[in-house]
Amino acid sequence: MRTRTCWNTVCTVDDLVPESGIAVWTNEGPVAVFYLPHRLPALFAISHADPFSGANVLARGITGDLGGEPIVASPLYKQHFNLKTGACLEDESVRVKTYSVLLDGNRILLETRDTHQEAVAA
Repeated sequence: MRTRTCWNTVCTVDDLVPESGIAVWTNEGPVAVFYLPHRLPALFAISHADPFSGANVLARGITGDLGGEPIVASPLYKQHFNLKTGACLEDESVRVKTYSVLLDGNRILLETRDTHQEAVAA
């Protein structure tokens, strides 16, 4: 099987709140989309699940900047995750999945794995 990716519309710019995140549903599960209009790029997307608790809460975290890097602090145990790389700043062995995000007019698109994978002959 070959893994393909696809771009899916998950929300619009009107759904976003500056300096914070929203949770959206994808074919891979819940994803946290963050809108930081003072940065370039201004859009980031990571897994919504906090790897320390398993709860879907990262979209509700507090955004900020540490050492010039955009971060979100988990609202549960306060670990910080780099929004570009997904790396946990307190534990280098932990990271959350990041997603490519694209602005198309008013639509926000995320790149996810295609759930319809085709078989490849050997």
